[in-house]
Amino acid sequence: MSHEHVSDTAGIWKVFGILSAVTIIEVFLGILKPDFLHLNYFIGMNLLNWVFYILTVLKAYYIVWSFMHLGAEKSSLRWAIVLPTVFLIVYVLFIFLTEGHYIYGVFKNSTIKWNF
Repeated sequence: MSHEHVSDTAGIWKVFGILSAVTIIEVFLGILKPDFLHLNYFIGMNLLNWVFYILTVLKAYYIVWSFMHLGAEKSSLRWAIVLPTVFLIVYVLFIFLTEGHYIYGVFKNSTIKWNF
């Protein structure tokens, strides 16, 4: 039995292009900091940070999708991997933001001084 090597050069360039485009968008948004994103807040954080979090999670998902070959797997396996991961990311973000806001309030409104 022989196995013929099949090259997916076009697929590799597609992944490279998509990940590069998302990274370029993140860099430009970080440099320009548009006021409509930077000065507006949603759930205690400015919209620009939300955009960065969403784009980073999408990039991570696409990397797993393409390089770990999840695109070729059954739907149930994909959901079994993606849903717990998305839940944990959202949960960790919630915990970090809640605790960070609490600690900021303690240092801002008390006699304890910032020592770090």
